Order: sequence, then C-alpha cells, then structure tokens
Amino acid sequence: MSNPILALRAVNKSFGPIDVLHDITLEVKAGEVLCLLGDNGAGKSTLIKIMSGVHQPSSGVIEIDGVACPLPSPRAASEQGIATVHQFGGTFPLMSIGRSFFVGVEPTKGWGPFKVYDRRRANAIAVKAVQEFGITRIDDGDRLVGGLSGGERQSLAIARAVHFGARVLILDEPTAALGVKQATHVLRIVNEAKRRGLAVVFITHQVMHAMAVGDHFAVLIRGAVAADFKKGEKTREEITDLMAGGASMASLEAEIESQMAQA
Repeated sequence: MSNPILALRAVNKSFGPIDVLHDITLEVKAGEVLCLLGDNGAGKSTLIKIMSGVHQPSSGVIEIDGVACPLPSPRAASEQGIATVHQFGGTFPLMSIGRSFFVGVEPTKGWGPFKVYDRRRANAIAVKAVQEFGITRIDDGDRLVGGLSGGERQSLAIARAVHFGARVLILDEPTAALGVKQATHVLRIVNEAKRRGLAVVFITHQVMHAMAVGDHFAVLIRGAVAADFKKGEKTREEITDLMAGGASMASLEAEIESQMAQA
C-alpha cells in the first residue's frame, strides 16, 4: 500500500482553555476523495486551517508522503502542494478570468523594465485549463469573474490549483450555496481531479454530495472523529443519523422513557 499524500496523526487543537479538536487521525491518498462530514460547530473549519497551515496543532503530527512535515504557514502548505478552495472559490469578481487565474504570478512579455502583463497568453491558458475540466461555456478570458455562476467560479479556482501543481485539493463546502445543476458540475470536477491522481479532501454537510464522489468518509462531532469508514460500509440514513448525533439521541430517548416508566 502506498503512503498517503497527507495524513494527520493524533492531532489536537486548543485555543487557550477551549479544546476544539480531539485526537484527529485521518489520511488521504492519491486518486482518493476523503469526505469530512459534520454539522456546524463540528470542527471542520479548524481542521481545514490546520491542513492548510493557517493554524498549527497543539499536539500531534502532520505527515506528507509518510514523513512528518510541519506546516507553519499557508505558504509552507502551498509549497507541499496543498491547495485550499473556499466556498466561493477565492476569486475576484471585478477581475477578468485570465487575470484572476494568474493573480500574483502574472505571465509577462518584453524585457527588463519594459515587461508588461501578457493578457493574451494568460487568457488562453486560463480558458484551456477550465475547459479541460469540462466547463466549455467559458471561452473568453476577458470575461469578468463576477459574471460567472457559483459552479463556474469553483471550477476556475480548482483548475487554477491544479495548473499550479496542487497534489492535495481541500474543498471547503464547494456545493453549499449552489443549485442542483451547478452542484453537479462541481461534483464532476471533483471526480476529474480524482481521476488525475489528486488527493481530495471534500468538506461538506450534504450527505448525498459526499456519497456521489467519496471513497473514504469521516464524521466529525464536537471536534472528534465519530466514525471513519470506506465507501459502501454505511448507508445514507446511517451517515445522516451519525451527523445528527443519532446514538446520543437514542440514549436520551431511552433515559426519558425509563424515567417516565418509573414515575
């Protein structure tokens, strides 16, 4: 078995006296989608920030390719090939597609002090990269990002991450604010990223979307991994029940029934 590209081993995170993550152990391999499921407040956002170098764990180890590798900053995570795409794609509505695709690393032409932004080259590369992910409606790199749908913005951000060498793609609730058609586009792109051999961490609270693309699943409840299982090992109803704290609810109901019987 190959080493996972990214792994967390017994990771804990506290902010002062508040414990946020408890003994998190997870791994994701090339060509695999790890779905992190959990309701609001489950600890998903903090976990994303640890994976992307924004926060450092209070204890535990982060491994890259089987070797301990601290991520002291987002730049360090990026240098290891970890790219994070947030819910609205991290794009710039008033920029063109080509400019947004290359923001910070713009291609230039000319020489010395006479170098200028190479708009034609940037547009051609950006449009080609997005179309390779199946979004053929985008054919003009001068078009403003603000005119794209939510799904197209996600596509642009994912295509950009892949173009610049991402090996691990962390997707933070990419379908949360999208309609059915747009969400379907994003799920297709997730499958395409998996086909290309990327390790994908797909954070969501929508079980159907997770089941459509996931290979490996982890359910977070109050900062801990409540369940860790492979595709096909649990039904949609079982996963939903886990996320809702079904076991706790069942225990509470049994306790109430017992008290009523004794009354």
